[in-house]
Amino acid sequence: MIKARLMASPRFSVYTLAFGYVVLSICVLAIFALPLLYAWHELIEKGGVEMLQEDTQRMTATFEEEGASGLATLIDRRVGARLEGEKILLLTDSSFAKISGNLPQWPQGLSTAVGESRISIRLDRQNVGAILIHSELPGGYHLLVGRAINRYNQLKTYFYFGLIAAAAVVLMVGVLGGWLIRRALLREVSGIRRTASAIVEGDLSHRLPTRGRTDELDLLAQTVNRMLDQIEHLIHGVRNVSNAIAHDLRTPLSELRFRLEALVVTQPPPEVTHAEIGHAVADVDRVIQIFNALLRLAEIDTGARRSGFVPVDVCTATEDIVEFYQPVAELKGIRLSARTVGGIELSGDPFLLTQAVGNLIENALKYAQKDGMVEVTLLRDRDLSVMLTVADDGPGIPDDEKPKVSRRFYRGDASRGTPGVGLGLSLVLAVAELHGGSLELTDNAPGLRATLRFAATQAAAREERA
Repeated sequence: MIKARLMASPRFSVYTLAFGYVVLSICVLAIFALPLLYAWHELIEKGGVEMLQEDTQRMTATFEEEGASGLATLIDRRVGARLEGEKILLLTDSSFAKISGNLPQWPQGLSTAVGESRISIRLDRQNVGAILIHSELPGGYHLLVGRAINRYNQLKTYFYFGLIAAAAVVLMVGVLGGWLIRRALLREVSGIRRTASAIVEGDLSHRLPTRGRTDELDLLAQTVNRMLDQIEHLIHGVRNVSNAIAHDLRTPLSELRFRLEALVVTQPPPEVTHAEIGHAVADVDRVIQIFNALLRLAEIDTGARRSGFVPVDVCTATEDIVEFYQPVAELKGIRLSARTVGGIELSGDPFLLTQAVGNLIENALKYAQKDGMVEVTLLRDRDLSVMLTVADDGPGIPDDEKPKVSRRFYRGDASRGTPGVGLGLSLVLAVAELHGGSLELTDNAPGLRATLRFAATQAAAREERA
């Protein structure tokens, strides 16, 4: 369990983001400072030691050429010049008594061993840090060459101060920025929480406030609002469907109950009983028809039927459907005709496509005028899409009802007195969308033109194959 917790990613929050920003900024400062410190050590400190060693060699050469008096004269001349940044110089005899130089005596605490030393000495009435190189000259003389490093320490102090100040500014910006970001996010989250609470309480019209900007939070609010619009639309659709189902089922169930109750109370002759049973069976069939249509729509909505898609010859299927409905059209005195173009194929479910076209033809035959006509047309549009149109000369559908008639259980004013449950066009639209198509309803002047439009698979025409 402990290992799992260690391997888990850290929980995201504004403070985590701010802490990461501070750590990253301090790392950047460290990357900037480390090369400078290395350069300081290599160029200033080691370079200074090398210069002292070179100066020691020159003074040793002067001692070898001019003796102790010549070296003392050189040291006195350089000490008397009091040049800025001049080195520390001291020449003593074998007993470490001063001969020449700018130190009053051999520094206390300084080892008599030959080599490099770093100590604090008193120079010009003040204590300074110094780098000293002790050399033993022939005759027991001792030469001390060095330089104060306090003024460089001040420069280093300024550098460290600037580095610490920069880190403090980064820390302050990180903390302040994290607080401001957290405040802004909490304000937006509070709006989302209020909206969600209102929706949970039943107010589906509540939406997140937007400011018309293009930042990420405003885009998120717009996306959430579109999602809420869709949810509200779906919930209202479910409510309408539920009300429609209750309304459409109540009539056949009430009639069924009335018939059965009348049979129990009156106990009519067998022939009347058999007739009433036949009517009761018709009522049950109507209820089963409603549930079968709903189940078929639910199956289409899930997209499960896509797994059974096969190439479908739309021309042959359309001609077969028209031929199947010819007897019905002849009984009603309606002229049913078909005009098709061969060589058109779709990848789809043959049963569903046949049922969709059959529903359109049934609606057209239901509302066409007596001695009227219904025409089925299949052709390719300019964009090579497939257009299957069923046109009649009936009363048509008003423009304000065209967007509504494909809703489930919706029935317009013209269909109130006709049999049906208001699921025919809903099923047609569902089949069209399952196949990547659409359903278009337009005026036929008079009548209605219902057009199924599909993006066809590029299947060559028979003439082209030949």
